[in-house]
Amino acid sequence: MQLECSMPRELNAAKTLNTPLVIAGGTIEYHGAHCAYGCDGTIAEELIKLVAKKKDIITAPSIWYSPSSYAVGDKKSGTVHIEEDVFENYCYYIFRSLLYGGFRNIYVVIHHQFERESLMPMTLCYMKAAKKATMRYLEETKGEGWWGSENYKDYYAELEGADNPFTWIKVIPSMSAAVQNATGYDHAGEFETSLLMVLKPAAVDLSRISDTPHWFTKSAEKANTELGKKMVRASVNYLVKKIQ
Repeated sequence: MQLECSMPRELNAAKTLNTPLVIAGGTIEYHGAHCAYGCDGTIAEELIKLVAKKKDIITAPSIWYSPSSYAVGDKKSGTVHIEEDVFENYCYYIFRSLLYGGFRNIYVVIHHQFERESLMPMTLCYMKAAKKATMRYLEETKGEGWWGSENYKDYYAELEGADNPFTWIKVIPSMSAAVQNATGYDHAGEFETSLLMVLKPAAVDLSRISDTPHWFTKSAEKANTELGKKMVRASVNYLVKKIQ
């Protein structure tokens, strides 16, 4: 079920069932001469599509322009970088609208800069925007002092339950640390290229690796679909379990 193609009757039914709403967090970032600029977002998008074949989810339009950073390529490389404070504010309004729209089970899936599930700028922007949107929504709908009221005397006891508002929006990696350890993870090297060539073959051209040599793309010469399929299986299995 795609959010942008949905109509109110079907969407309201999905919200009643607390069906997960899943958003891919993308980037436009230089990935060497052999990979498309949308590598990270494409990987997240295509994995989400595979998850949708295994369980009921609502897929929302991806968020493409983001804090990619110029760590890999400079301003002339083609990377599109959005400053963190601007991006965080943008995400805040997206999340705020979704909460007011009645969504209570939102996932953002990120592949960019998520080695070992470390918290890098883009991921932190999503996380901060999520908490800020949730807090503002609660204050606006329940009033100031909502948490301190007697209505929430069981707050700590219910933290692990579905009623915990601070789990309404979850930001997760496309590959958990365990999956990364089992299959490998890099930037435009053997692992990421193998993953992309299985998920989106047209986004990879190994014959172009030598166009612009880089230390981080050298291992991409060993990229292969067998490895890519292994990475896809492990990632999808993880996401199917994670997205509830």
